[in-house]
Amino acid sequence: MPAAAEAKAADPIYAPARNAKPKRRHWALLWSFVLCVIAPTLVSGYYLWTRAADQYTSNLGFTVRREEAPSAVDILGGLTSLSSAASSDSDILFEFIQSQELVEKVDAALDLRSLYSRHHPIDPIFSLAPDSSIEELVDYWQNMVLISYAPGTGLIELQVRAFSADEAHAIATMIFSQSSRMINELSAIAREDAMRYAREELNTAVEQLKTARQALTAFRSRTQIVDPSADIQLQMGLLNTLQQQLGTELIDYDLLLTNVQENDPRLQQSQQRINAIRERIRQEREKFGGGGSAAGGEDYATLVAEFERLSVDREFAEQKYTGALQNYDIAQAEAQRQSRYLAAYLHPTRAQSPQYPRRPLLLGLTALFLLIAWATLALILYSLRDRR
Repeated sequence: MPAAAEAKAADPIYAPARNAKPKRRHWALLWSFVLCVIAPTLVSGYYLWTRAADQYTSNLGFTVRREEAPSAVDILGGLTSLSSAASSDSDILFEFIQSQELVEKVDAALDLRSLYSRHHPIDPIFSLAPDSSIEELVDYWQNMVLISYAPGTGLIELQVRAFSADEAHAIATMIFSQSSRMINELSAIAREDAMRYAREELNTAVEQLKTARQALTAFRSRTQIVDPSADIQLQMGLLNTLQQQLGTELIDYDLLLTNVQENDPRLQQSQQRINAIRERIRQEREKFGGGGSAAGGEDYATLVAEFERLSVDREFAEQKYTGALQNYDIAQAEAQRQSRYLAAYLHPTRAQSPQYPRRPLLLGLTALFLLIAWATLALILYSLRDRR
């Protein structure tokens, strides 16, 4: 019994816990929550519902189509060539819609600065500053014109925002018009590129054909010979005639030798005719060799060689011209049967009620991010206090 009493006496006795009282750090945490979360949220809600201007949207969807009529070669061969021109054109158009060039053209037509900045005195957050630069206007444009692009299909969809339904519809219509003009320019450039090389080849062939024909005409004017082959035929006919006359004179001379005396004048006359005919035959034959002259002091061999060279040059130039003309006609037909155009599957819409700014969503996101930031900062401060 004494041992049990001593054991009970050794157990400590605690006093009852006192009621918890708020301390200074608790009030500081509460006030920080009010100042960092509740107050900014209320200010954001006041601004969104009383000062933020309503924004209307206009939706627009289009794609670049390329129509190619099958050519005769494709029909006969049964082959079709697939091209990615439509996809590349859509890529170009995607970049063009976000470019400064388009913004400047739309601004010149619709005065974007005045449209986007007229609510700036009461709504400076969602409006454009009146004295903004072109770079600031392009940045604001990229926030007001949202682009959705599918590279695989080439479909482009736009959501254009403005402070009135008519303004949003006008901006979307202007974007579609400028995009169509861009595609037309691309088509014109493609056609010109397709035909430029064929046209250059045709012009070169025409010049070569002109040069060859002028050289042949100069040869005929210089030699007074239209066709050396025909002239040679005439010369050969003359030689044949002289040969026949020479044979006749030789026979007559032999007949005279058997019938008259050696000093008979007729023998001398016959011999003179024979000598004259032989000399003429020799001179005519020299025209075909290197020692005689036919026209302009040149022999027939030189004339024929030059004429054949000029004739070959002319024939080659004519064949080249014919081929270049066919290639040009084919290139022209290919350029005409390939056309690009902008096909709108969703024309610019006209909104009846504002869609932006999305006030409940923006207010909820603002409160959420403020709460996360406040909670993070509070945890950091408490962890630093515990380390002391």
